[in-house]
Amino acid sequence: MSDDLEAWIGRSRVQTAVLEPEIARRYAAAMGASLDVEAAFPPLGHWAYFNDAVEPENLGPDGHPRRGLFLPPIPLPRRMFASSTLTFEAPIELGTVAELTSTIADLRRRSGRSGELVLMDVRRELAQGGSRRLTETQTIVYREAGEATPAVIDTGAGGDGELWTPNVVDLFRFSAGTYNSHRIHYDQPYATNEEGYPALVVHGPFTAAKLFDLATRHAGRPLVSFSFRAMSPLFIDQPVRLRADEAPNTVVAVRCDGQIAMSATYEA
Repeated sequence: MSDDLEAWIGRSRVQTAVLEPEIARRYAAAMGASLDVEAAFPPLGHWAYFNDAVEPENLGPDGHPRRGLFLPPIPLPRRMFASSTLTFEAPIELGTVAELTSTIADLRRRSGRSGELVLMDVRRELAQGGSRRLTETQTIVYREAGEATPAVIDTGAGGDGELWTPNVVDLFRFSAGTYNSHRIHYDQPYATNEEGYPALVVHGPFTAAKLFDLATRHAGRPLVSFSFRAMSPLFIDQPVRLRADEAPNTVVAVRCDGQIAMSATYEA
């Protein structure tokens, strides 16, 4: 990794916004949670706020804000939200001002099956009224284009658990609810011809929010921590099973071919 990229480590920004209930309600509708967001904040609903609104000329070819604004100008073309660790310190209050401090905590180079990788950790701290409400460290992976991703064959090996079959409308609404313009979630020709996927890709955060909801219901009380890791992609119109894993305090999303797409652990 070049010294130019290393210089971005430690860079921070602070964003301020009123957490309008209607934004949370649209997010809740997109992921299938209760619309009574005043009574129950939707699972991982903070992702509906503080999303970059940039001019068209500041968008990259994948639909994300171009690199070099807040995030470093990593030259690798593919980007994935790989994992996140969240700690919940106090409830989020709707209708009041919140402040999000984001810091590029680390950048590191690795080699993988598809070639060179750069892993970036972004630490995010959300505060209201002078007190921190949650802390999140997101790991974003940048990689080379690599080979095309093979199609997933529904072998019926997903097993038991809650059935979830995300369709194109679900993906559109979640993209809208989180202001996510990554083209792999709504632009089929781009997803298949440019990024080599067999179909539109289900958002990692969408799956994570579903698992967070499942974990909360299993725990029977609010979670104090939640950590997830994406392992295999999910695609539209294919059944997914959401269930508890054999390990304690662990939930998984399982594809229709039996592969675990995402695993998450939690504490309540």
